[in-house]
Amino acid sequence: MSLFSWEKVDPEPGVAVAPHQRLSWGKTVGLGAQHVVAMFGATFVFPLVMGLDPNLAIMFSGICTIMFLLVCNNKVPSYLGTSASFVGGVVAIRAQGGDSADVTGSILVAGLVLLLIGVLVHFAGAGMIHKILPPAVTGAVVMLIGFNLAPVVANTYWPQDQWVALLTATFMVIAAVLLPGFWSRIAVLLALIFGYLVSWLFDGVFGPITSVLGGATEATEHDRVTWAGVKAADWIGLPSGTLADGVDVVHGPSFSLTFILLVLPGVIALIAENTGHVKAVAEMTGEDLDPYMGRAIGADGAATALASLFGGSPTTTYAENIGVMSATKVYSTAAYYAAAVVAILLGLCPKFGAIVNATPGGVLGGITVVLYGMIGLVGAKIWVDNRVDFGNPVNLVGLAAGIIIGVGNVTLEITDDFQLTGIALGTIVVIVYYHLVARNKSTTSGEVTRNL
Repeated sequence: MSLFSWEKVDPEPGVAVAPHQRLSWGKTVGLGAQHVVAMFGATFVFPLVMGLDPNLAIMFSGICTIMFLLVCNNKVPSYLGTSASFVGGVVAIRAQGGDSADVTGSILVAGLVLLLIGVLVHFAGAGMIHKILPPAVTGAVVMLIGFNLAPVVANTYWPQDQWVALLTATFMVIAAVLLPGFWSRIAVLLALIFGYLVSWLFDGVFGPITSVLGGATEATEHDRVTWAGVKAADWIGLPSGTLADGVDVVHGPSFSLTFILLVLPGVIALIAENTGHVKAVAEMTGEDLDPYMGRAIGADGAATALASLFGGSPTTTYAENIGVMSATKVYSTAAYYAAAVVAILLGLCPKFGAIVNATPGGVLGGITVVLYGMIGLVGAKIWVDNRVDFGNPVNLVGLAAGIIIGVGNVTLEITDDFQLTGIALGTIVVIVYYHLVARNKSTTSGEVTRNL
């Protein structure tokens, strides 16, 4: 059977549609659009907070999704949206004076590392992942990546408009938990629309606000919502223009060892995300997808490298789309091809990108205060799901120092020109300390706990 041939089915309500099957093309396109909406909010919010172009990210999310499906032989239904795992590293790069080319160059190298790991997993088996990066370690790394971002919210986004930020965060929490079914899965998108409307209302009622805009050093009076760029943007065209730091939207990468080390810990998070995604899809479809684990990891690495090569954002498999599959029981990869095409078309609409880029800082403050916390808590979820025992001193003591180093942004100066900071140093400490004590433990859990 051809790679692009799907068995057409018309199942009864509640009956699953397998990856190699499809509904009518009309319904398939509709489901594809639903997948785009599900991934939409996070996919363009994270490029914004990384200082990259959301339009380019949306377009490459479609291109990279198609590449992922082809590499996985249409066996693993998945959408590749923008990864949050590199946000902390990107913030650290910019704090040290790096620009967007440094950001995308570092992420490109991380993508190639992930690709290499995927190739190794494909030939060696998925067991090697659990040996080198057991759940205790991956959970700790994901946790410190998320919580390291707290100062970004506190110092950059929240102060721009604290009341809009608080209202947006409140709405997002309520929407994600209390809204029914599909609506809860697009809480980020709904929160963005809500925050936009509140900002527009506040402009009309209270007038301009005086605050420090992102990247500025002094407070200025400004409207919360400014659409001058939207009016000037074309309806159709390739992503273009310049980013806030003066780098072209579409640009080539720049490479620095110091900056590369800052984003490499994100690779561990992507391994955990891809592994969890493949296992979740396997459970839902009832198919053995372990033989495709390496392909999935490698495809995500190649996609991240490809997007970064042109100035785009890193990618990862999206849990939001797993939610859509769980709700609809339609696992057809044809729907993901339809979603990818819709995303590419959106990416070719500069006016859409201008609307996204005009998102008020207070709205981003409300959204990121929830999203960054969720990233950190995903680490805790990895621990819970895998029943990591913190009565065992290997887990309790072995991970402790690295988490604090990562969250507290501790710096180790190795030379005048080279240092390890925050996420990079914390990740190294977590891995080294864990395996150091795991291989040489000689004290019982009870004795260590009593001594503590």
